[in-house]
Amino acid sequence: MSDTKTTALSAAGIAGAVALAMAGATFAPTASASMERCYGIALAGENDCAAGAGTSCQGSSTIDYQGNAWTLVPEGTCESIELPGDRTGSLTELDRDLPGGS
Repeated sequence: MSDTKTTALSAAGIAGAVALAMAGATFAPTASASMERCYGIALAGENDCAAGAGTSCQGSSTIDYQGNAWTLVPEGTCESIELPGDRTGSLTELDRDLPGGS
């Protein structure tokens, strides 16, 4: 391949990569004003954060629906999320389903 063709292909590849990166940045889900923290809805190890003292945060819950672990959900949906055992999501930390039997 000649240097001219190689340069053209490289430029096209770079342009394509930039376009994909920009598209990904546009459509990637993020924590924003349209999302809210919802406590007590995550399965064990699937929380986004706040699972109590001594944890590393994301993925640190050890109990399904752990009351002190939250997950981001679309704003306005948290308290309507129904879970087994007549549980629902909460906008504030809960004193239920905590490690140690609480």
